[in-house]
Amino acid sequence: MILLKITTFLFFLSFIATTTFAQQTINASITHDGIQRSYILYVPANYTGNSAVPLLFNFHGYGRNANEQMWYGDFRPIADTADFIIVHPQGTIDANGATHFNVGWGGSNIDDVDFTSALIDSLLLEYVIDEERIYSTGMSNGGFMSFLLACELSSRIAAIGSVTGSALPATLNSCSASLPTPVLQIHGTADPTVPYNGAAGWTEPIGSLVSYWVNFNNCDAAPQVVAMPDISPSDGSTVEKITYINGYNCNEVVHYKVTNGAHTWPGTIFTSTGTNQDINASVEVWNFVSRYTINGLINCPSLDLLDEKIKRFNVFPNPSVNGVFKVEMTEEINSMQLFDLQGRKLNVPIDIKNKTIDGTSLAEGKYLLQIETKQSILTKEIIIL
Repeated sequence: MILLKITTFLFFLSFIATTTFAQQTINASITHDGIQRSYILYVPANYTGNSAVPLLFNFHGYGRNANEQMWYGDFRPIADTADFIIVHPQGTIDANGATHFNVGWGGSNIDDVDFTSALIDSLLLEYVIDEERIYSTGMSNGGFMSFLLACELSSRIAAIGSVTGSALPATLNSCSASLPTPVLQIHGTADPTVPYNGAAGWTEPIGSLVSYWVNFNNCDAAPQVVAMPDISPSDGSTVEKITYINGYNCNEVVHYKVTNGAHTWPGTIFTSTGTNQDINASVEVWNFVSRYTINGLINCPSLDLLDEKIKRFNVFPNPSVNGVFKVEMTEEINSMQLFDLQGRKLNVPIDIKNKTIDGTSLAEGKYLLQIETKQSILTKEIIIL
């Protein structure tokens, strides 16, 4: 969340924006589910409408607003050179009187996933947007919203980047993503608002959140870890870039772990205690998501190999009504393991020789089957009805 002390300054900047960006910043709204929903659109000056451009959703944090997020997690200078449109949706008021996007907190009945889809449809009527390059990012509650879209609107959202957000355990338990989704997560280990190690019942630990998407995208289990240059020692924090590669369609999952970082947007001009300045979150998010279309990495060199990788691993019946599964695979299997969606290994009978899994003792729901061969580690979601 943005610190309260910068709110007054942000309203002053809003006044400046009215003159400085008058031809490019548009305050607009649509009616959705009987509610007038507002948003701020930023269209770079070099947009001509002659060719399709990407669209980036930038969701604000809990209790904040679209204008604050436009300045705090600012993508406009990047859009001016990279040629994409930014939309900053405004949340609705919840029972506590705070602006929010409904990700499953507090009994809200607002359908923000459908609102996002409706807003996409509305913008497609007005602008020439590349439907295969629609992305989502956001701060805190906006990061939660991005993960919810990855689960429930993966047919339209090509990639996401979350800053200080996470996901509810319930979101992962019911995640219904229909396509592999590249994911970037930026999070501080000293975040007091959305704890890095999670909080029971409402926010997933960042480690298990990353693991979920690594498994879902079938990335390599062993990450590449790079220490980012500590170009700003005075900020009291450092950054590791943790990258999981070789997912379906060349997708990756990337986690920037900000040691001693707080609940802040790295690289923002609104610095406060715990704000890392070694990376710029806006730059990192755009550099990540812009590499992808809804079909995976742009110019993925090994799509055929990945398609073959998917084909050679099948589980049936899936879903299973009795919890018994059979694996169909030509390669020799070294090991088979079953996990819940929080990454916990489950102790169920597994017969590698006959390639069967006996999940009759498990509750209805979704699980992750991981198979290791000499060539690779493969993961598939299985469902018990």
